[in-house]
Amino acid sequence: TLVKSALPLEEALLAVSQQTEKPRVRSIMLGVRSKVMEGHTLAAALADFPGSFPEIYRATVAASEHSGHLDAVLERLADYTENREQLRSRTLTAMLYPVLLFVVCAAIVFFLLVSVVPKVVEVFRTSDAALPILTQMLITGSDFMRAYGLYIVIGIGVAVFLFRRWLRHEPNRQRWHRFLLGLPLIGKVVRGANTARFARTLSTLTASTVPVLDALRISGEVVTNLPMRAAVDAAAVKVREGAAIGSSLSASRLFPPMMIHLISSGESSGELDTMLERAAAHQERELDAVLQAVVGLLGPLMILLMGGLVLLIVLAMLLPIFELNQLVQ
Repeated sequence: TLVKSALPLEEALLAVSQQTEKPRVRSIMLGVRSKVMEGHTLAAALADFPGSFPEIYRATVAASEHSGHLDAVLERLADYTENREQLRSRTLTAMLYPVLLFVVCAAIVFFLLVSVVPKVVEVFRTSDAALPILTQMLITGSDFMRAYGLYIVIGIGVAVFLFRRWLRHEPNRQRWHRFLLGLPLIGKVVRGANTARFARTLSTLTASTVPVLDALRISGEVVTNLPMRAAVDAAAVKVREGAAIGSSLSASRLFPPMMIHLISSGESSGELDTMLERAAAHQERELDAVLQAVVGLLGPLMILLMGGLVLLIVLAMLLPIFELNQLVQ
């Protein structure tokens, strides 16, 4: 916004550094400003802080400085960052509810089995009457959780630790990511999120006149699923040999047909950046719809599961009482 208002670049950077309340961000912006005042380009100044400015920002700014459209490209980068953050926020928010519900359900059942049930069923242990099967199962489950509950928690922690160590090796990560793509609902979410991220990044880079091969390479780096990233790398090799982007990406069959058709149409009409932006918007809408469906399905299922488990525990504790009342009568 400041650059578009014809403010000199070093003054714009100073204003941004003064606006932020975070000391680290302020020092980074002042470091960028000092490099610019020494005569370096903005892209070269950003390159001194690769942890804060990924390659997509540096490559886009470098292309815009050559073309003389820095203000428009910076605004496009701002929109790109906001869109990515909104997609990430929506995904996390959608998945947080069912995960939190599952944790609460497990904690409630664990608490009932370990703390409440033993005190209630202790009365029935001393009686000579035969207990109902449901009550016997509840007592067995309660005894098991009290005896081995801590070991189960430790075992789960060790399993998670070993699984994360296993994922450090790229072949294992490849197999795991390919397995995720094959799952009915999770695979659609993973595919949609990576496709939207790839299309949005490639659209921003091509609209900023970044060379196609560099744009494909940088866009592939934002794809977190390894088989899909490998497909982008293979497509870049074919494009370098003269093939079209759409046909090169379609060879892997990992990207949605809608995006492939839009890319092919954009290549034919010369509006690749527009079609990529449309493909990204389409994938984000579809991902939102899938996430809403997941939340709408898992939420009630978790509530029903928790209600069913609590109902079984209550019935198991009440059945012996009913039988005792009948014997007294």
